[in-house]
This record gives sequence, structure tokens and C-alpha cells, in this order.
Amino acid sequence: MPRKSEGRKKIEMVKIENPSNLAVAFTKRRFGLLKKASELCTLCGAQLAVIVFAPKQEKVYSFGSPSVEAIINRYLQQSPDPQSSRASQFMDILRNANIQELNNQLTNKLEQLEAEKNAAKELQKIREENQQNNWWDKPIEEMGLEELEQLKVAMTEIKEYAERHVEGRTT
Repeated sequence: MPRKSEGRKKIEMVKIENPSNLAVAFTKRRFGLLKKASELCTLCGAQLAVIVFAPKQEKVYSFGSPSVEAIINRYLQQSPDPQSSRASQFMDILRNANIQELNNQLTNKLEQLEAEKNAAKELQKIREENQQNNWWDKPIEEMGLEELEQLKVAMTEIKEYAERHVEGRTT
């Protein structure tokens, strides 16, 4: 059976000229970049800052752990490790724990969202099947010959059932 899509394929690294495609690519890759930076901080305890200027826009996006300002100041001062005090070590531990918890919550919410999307698809499928099964609810003008014959048989059966039911009550 042939594949329906090409999947993830390598794209050529050239500047995107179309402004719409450029904006979409920037948004997706910016999200991925900041997510990877957050994961690097969480998993390895790395201190880093990421600053991204949006192309052809006035927007600036940044991420820093512990903060962008702290990382820039440390870089400019070329100070060895400001983590010598126990208080700052404790704060980093708390911050990393909070980041880890938020990452876990985000992952759980994304999984829940995916499950809800799948459930919605299933419900839509069931609705469509039910609409097909309730053919008698269609206006008579829209029914074909076969459906009209089925409707006639069903109505005859209902009439006979009702007559039997009435006779059973009167006797």
C-alpha cells in the first residue's frame, strides 16, 4: 500500500520570500526553539537566554533561566558562577521544580486536548451514521423510490400494529 504523505522530509535551507509562509515558519520554529530551551534548562539545569527578533516586525521574544537579565549581566561581567550562595541555589531548585511541574502540566493538557479531539471525531462519525440510519426523517420530496417503498412498508406495519393494539384494548 503506497504512503499517502511524504512525512517529514528535509527542506532546503533558503530564505523564505513569501511573507505569509515566512510568518508561519517563524511562529512554528520560534515555539520549538523556546520549548527546547525550556527543556534544556529543566533537564540539565543549564542557565541560558534566548532572544529572537521577529522578521519584518517590531516584536521581540525572549526566554531566560533564571532570567534574561541575569544571564546577560553574567555574560557582560564574565563572572564565574553566581551560584555560590545557598539562597540562590535553593531558589534555582524551586524554580526548576516549578518549571518541571509546568512542563508536566502542559504535556498532560496537550494529551487531554488530543483525546478530546479524537472523541469529537468519534461523536461526529456517530452523528453521521445516525443521520443515515434515520432515513425516514427526511422530507418525502427528497426520498428516492426505494426509500419511499421502505417508508410505505414501515407505515403499513405501524398501522397494523396500532390496529392490533386498539383491538386488544377494546376486547
